[in-house]
Amino acid sequence: MSTFLTLAFLFCIGSLGGWGLEVVFRKFFSGANPEHKWINPGFCMGPYLPIYGFGLCFLYLIASLEPLIVASSPFWTKTILFLTMAVCMTAVEYVGGLFLLKYYHIRLWDYRNCWGNVQGLICPLFSLFWAILGAMYYFLIHPHILNALRWLSQNLAFSFVIGLFFGVFMVDICHSLQLVNKMKQFADSNELVLKYEQIKLYIREQQAQRTSKRYFFRSFKSDLPLNEHLKNMIESFEKRIKNPQ
Repeated sequence: MSTFLTLAFLFCIGSLGGWGLEVVFRKFFSGANPEHKWINPGFCMGPYLPIYGFGLCFLYLIASLEPLIVASSPFWTKTILFLTMAVCMTAVEYVGGLFLLKYYHIRLWDYRNCWGNVQGLICPLFSLFWAILGAMYYFLIHPHILNALRWLSQNLAFSFVIGLFFGVFMVDICHSLQLVNKMKQFADSNELVLKYEQIKLYIREQQAQRTSKRYFFRSFKSDLPLNEHLKNMIESFEKRIKNPQ
């Protein structure tokens, strides 16, 4: 089976699985969601997070390099492996976050309240989480990934489903980029950095007040233009600052 098909398959299941993980984390554990509302996380409308797709590809490739690690004992071999996973995942997180922050002036996540953070994009705490997730991947998931890849090599017709996933995914990416470009124009003209999920929550709640409907996947669906929502949101935040009570 080709390396391209292998990585495409891993990107698919990583994006879907990571999305499910983030939905649960943001509902029950995230301090950025104090009201514990269900949030569709990430950049896209659909149930996938590309950063986890890339992450799973990296974890698979790194785990495959284990025989090349020279260490004095299996313990240190595993330690080097998990540290490498943590560094690579932190780098993926940083590069993705930095691109959105510098080019689009948008934050998808914010670690500025965490100790040792770098530009609010990465921090030691979440690097530790990546190391733990890397270890969990190695012991609990990697064997099943290898079995899944063997199954895929014997059932190549399933590659049609992978192609279908990428077709839907690319349409979603194009649609999301249109929204983000509008936000970028607003952020540039007002010299602001916008928080993507804060905007999604605001629009969803405003729409619910007018129509009693809350859209989980179509968070930006509204009868008002996006720019008007952004202006109203900024004004409401300024009022809260001036009148905290």
